[in-house]
Amino acid sequence: MPVGGRKQPPAVREHESATVTSQISGRQWELPGMWNRMFESRVLHDYSSQGFAALAALPGGESLEWCYGCGKCVPVCPVDLVGEYGPRKLHRKVQTGVDLLADPDLWLCTTCGNCLRVCPKQVDMVQVAPAGREAAIGQGHVPAELQDVFEKTFRQGNCLGENPRRRHAWTKQAGVPVRVLASDPGPVDVLFYVEDYWSYHPRGQQAAQAFARILTALDVDFAILGPEEKTVGDSQRLAGERGLFEALMDDVAATLAKYDFRRIVTPDPQIGNALRREYPKHGHHYDVVHTTQLLAPLVERLTWRTSIDATVTFHDPCYLGRHNGEYDAPRRLLEAIPGVTLVEMGRCKQNGYCCGGGGGGMWLDGFTAEHTDERLSERRVREAADTGADILAVCCPYEVSRFEDAAKSTGHDHLQVLDIVELLDQAMGGGAGADA
Repeated sequence: MPVGGRKQPPAVREHESATVTSQISGRQWELPGMWNRMFESRVLHDYSSQGFAALAALPGGESLEWCYGCGKCVPVCPVDLVGEYGPRKLHRKVQTGVDLLADPDLWLCTTCGNCLRVCPKQVDMVQVAPAGREAAIGQGHVPAELQDVFEKTFRQGNCLGENPRRRHAWTKQAGVPVRVLASDPGPVDVLFYVEDYWSYHPRGQQAAQAFARILTALDVDFAILGPEEKTVGDSQRLAGERGLFEALMDDVAATLAKYDFRRIVTPDPQIGNALRREYPKHGHHYDVVHTTQLLAPLVERLTWRTSIDATVTFHDPCYLGRHNGEYDAPRRLLEAIPGVTLVEMGRCKQNGYCCGGGGGGMWLDGFTAEHTDERLSERRVREAADTGADILAVCCPYEVSRFEDAAKSTGHDHLQVLDIVELLDQAMGGGAGADA
């Protein structure tokens, strides 16, 4: 009972030994007195607190200390399903003296945000991981794959290290005219911010061409930056290179200030997230929508020429769904396509699984392979195949190539991976100009 407003510890009566009888089996055990000491409080006096102190000193890193070990984050963490991971486990490692800044676990988080969704203490790995990574990079701890991407981005303004002059080469095969502001300046309604993978990756270029055809069919006034475009750099920021991100932001903002446009549309949810949330912190404000958000209100104006006749399942991008709350626009577009039967995976919408590409994970497959049983994209492809779907629909530039590779490596080659704009374009009879 509380005495004087404070709880009193129980009086300890320790015996040399005791006999305990099970109420279920009737078996008896002899327990030494030392066993009773397990009920005494434990003090972590053998471990250093320097790990917590180092993280708490980082802007954004302090919330890891707030964890009280409920474990809700672990079953929803996509990395834990293919490895041994989770914010609670990270908390325990740091608690027992592990230097997270020098530990491989620091780089496994994809910043998908699912742990934050369920955390009662609001431990925010979307802040903790980038903060820790930035400090680790300062100490020289960075995976070689990631360092290579940082260097390519610094030199060429894109993560693939491609020549900026080739950024708009995809437009030649689009079959429709695509205005490039660098050579044809003037006011425009929609600035199409293509980003790296749709600009340079062969599968991404196909989606960019499809989107250009759809915008043309809808009579949308749009243009691109072409060789002047640089990556917005949010993946680099989340991977710990804040200095590179800020340098890119200055270049991007200076370029955007040259032109008169009403809004920006981008296929990359992380880029949209950065323009909505990070750039305004530095005084740069834009009206930004995702490709599906632009098209969904216009879907009734599309003219269908063929039926897809397929069962389709959809993968929610983390930075479009959980981070920005958009679940309806992609589904509205899929449900409008003639012949499409939409089926959901068990993990979808708020609890959608991660492709593994976020937070710099796109460039860390070799590194993460050493610490997981399979890639997150492979796990997701298995879930998609379990629905019986013919097509896995996506709406993020990272995902087509990730899931196509995963479909091959898991033996699900029959599962076709297509961006939603590619499905729309097919149903509209587009693609005729692709080989022109």
